[in-house]
Amino acid sequence: MSELTLLLLRLGFLLILWAFVFAVVYALRSDLFGDRVRRLPAGQAATNSFDSSPLAAAPAAAASPRPTAAPSGAPTGTPKRLVITSGAKAGLELHLGNEPLTIGRSSDSGLVIRDDYTSTHHARLMLWGDDWVIQDLDSTNGTFLEGKRVTTPTPVPVGASVKIGTTTFELRR
Repeated sequence: MSELTLLLLRLGFLLILWAFVFAVVYALRSDLFGDRVRRLPAGQAATNSFDSSPLAAAPAAAASPRPTAAPSGAPTGTPKRLVITSGAKAGLELHLGNEPLTIGRSSDSGLVIRDDYTSTHHARLMLWGDDWVIQDLDSTNGTFLEGKRVTTPTPVPVGASVKIGTTTFELRR
């Protein structure tokens, strides 16, 4: 073989090797830090919002009907704290203000849950009127309210268990 052919084969092999290295690094980065959050265009974000309240800037999973009120047997009053009942942070209590609480593995979440079954930005808990509403943020393993998977923003009654990954919590007054 000529030297030119050997040089071209070496360069081709080197390019394939580097492409493989970049693919591995990208896969590791996605596993460690999650995928980037996609922003909706301005026109689409307006059609997917709840209403004209200050929380309307939070995108809904889809244009969904307004959630129903909590069951009539549930205690009344707006919950003021979130209590983790099982999982790595069992016993932890968080005071709930009026701001939405993002739950996930990301360090910028309000409640950081580091386990293999929690997505980077897993769910959002937000105050809507007098009710706290849980919204799944397209997580891989889902968000469960009283054992049922949450697909649309759903009110969370006082004392109802919410499960995200291996962590379970409830809202209390």
